[in-house]
Amino acid sequence: MMEIRQAVHPEHAAMMPTDEIREHFLVEELFLPDQTRMVYSYYDRLIIAGLVPLAPLTLQVDEKVIGTAHLLDRREMGVINIGGAGMVRVDGQDYRMAPRDGLYIGMGAKDIAFESEDPNTPARFYVNCAPAHANFPTTQVSFADAEPIHLGEVENSNKRTIRKYIHPEGIRSCQLVMGMTTLETGCVWNTMPVHTHPRRMEAYLYFDMADENVVFHFMGEPAETRHLVVRNEEVVLSPSWSIHSGAGTGSYTFIWGMVGENQTFTDMDGVSMADLR
Repeated sequence: MMEIRQAVHPEHAAMMPTDEIREHFLVEELFLPDQTRMVYSYYDRLIIAGLVPLAPLTLQVDEKVIGTAHLLDRREMGVINIGGAGMVRVDGQDYRMAPRDGLYIGMGAKDIAFESEDPNTPARFYVNCAPAHANFPTTQVSFADAEPIHLGEVENSNKRTIRKYIHPEGIRSCQLVMGMTTLETGCVWNTMPVHTHPRRMEAYLYFDMADENVVFHFMGEPAETRHLVVRNEEVVLSPSWSIHSGAGTGSYTFIWGMVGENQTFTDMDGVSMADLR
């Protein structure tokens, strides 16, 4: 099952009521038991997907959508497991993935299948798939080995650890960058102070949230902000013109994936607090 999401001009987004903002920028029900759910975004043509395999699942896309016989003929893929232990099989090679492990699959892979070690505690595979013009080797990374960066302060309620999975100094890719952010106990703000990065878009998967909690994800141009109320295992598509920050009513973790003109992690345009509206 694939859904197509068209791009939205920022002036149009500024005039949208809540339901329209959610329709265009929020992805709900991405993880459905024994199903594959895919969303094709026209923001840098990123595909996001969720798979919860009770039996082996594959990613199959209409050739009319991607223009090739196989999904990765001209694309690359990042996978992070947010559920129970599982396995990804790539052209006959098995990659066993513990919770929060990551996998990069390079352009040219043909046969890709996703499995759970125990269907009673299934894996929950989150996928980012981006256009590519060069091949890099399929590579696995564990949560423990993902490069950590420590940011923020408890005093500002934004102390957090960013772990980079797919990035120029780690697992090489053509253009996809992907990682995970965890917040310290008592901290609620992510990506604050805010920034934009006009040279690439971003997708945020929020997870590890209690059912009664939400994240208020702030988006829009800095002088014309809006917000989305996000629940567990929902994704926000963040255009290059938009800020992307959030505050939770309880603890949460999120996975970020970026696609665009470059992979430089620090290539961003900071926004002064005085300029936010």
